Amino acid sequence: MIKILIISFIVIVLLVLVYSVIPTLLIRICKLGITKTVQGENRIVLTFDDGPNPQYTTLLLDVLKNYGVKATFFVVGSKVKRHPEIIKRMHEEGHTIGIHHYDHISSWLMSPFKLKDQLIKTEKAINECTQEKVTFYRPPWGHFNLFTLWVSKKYKIIMWSNIFGDWKVETCKHELLDQLRKTTAGGSILLLHDCGETFGADEEAPHYMLENLEIYLKEMTEKGRRFITLSEL
Repeated sequence: MIKILIISFIVIVLLVLVYSVIPTLLIRICKLGITKTVQGENRIVLTFDDGPNPQYTTLLLDVLKNYGVKATFFVVGSKVKRHPEIIKRMHEEGHTIGIHHYDHISSWLMSPFKLKDQLIKTEKAINECTQEKVTFYRPPWGHFNLFTLWVSKKYKIIMWSNIFGDWKVETCKHELLDQLRKTTAGGSILLLHDCGETFGADEEAPHYMLENLEIYLKEMTEKGRRFITLSEL
């Protein structure tokens, strides 16, 4: 009986690895079907995950508008349904909007049918606000499963070249600005977060992210750096 339990446990672990962890590692290490950087010596792509958030996303849009910067937002479909006015403002102000699942759930925990449903529902929610085709997709936590590339083949999957841990207040207070300042390479795709409601995040972290982002944008625009959206590629 114990031997059967051990064998069953090993089989389950192997199946989980084959379905989730191994595809994620292969896709990210080998860059299979994903984009982590863009071409251009003087171009940087700012991306924001997990919104829209009625408090912080609107403040972020104010900051971006103040510096004439366009960004790309990977939004959660259920939040889009609750705050369509924010998505409409993003669109009207020239930002690009992509998919980040209807619920903030890892692809590791979803069947291919559930994943497809998450993509379809989020695209529909965005389209109802913008009346435009949705092109870009970023899975939460950068997690892929065995079927992700096949299920999401109609979209361009965008990862990142730089991630900063800005979902934690302490990181934002003590490290984020220095990390951003070191990010000067042309073609970088930067990942930040405009919502602190997801698992493992600090609710007030976006407040401190915004403080640092504004300093960074001021310095970089003065140096002539150009921030573009993914739609401009």
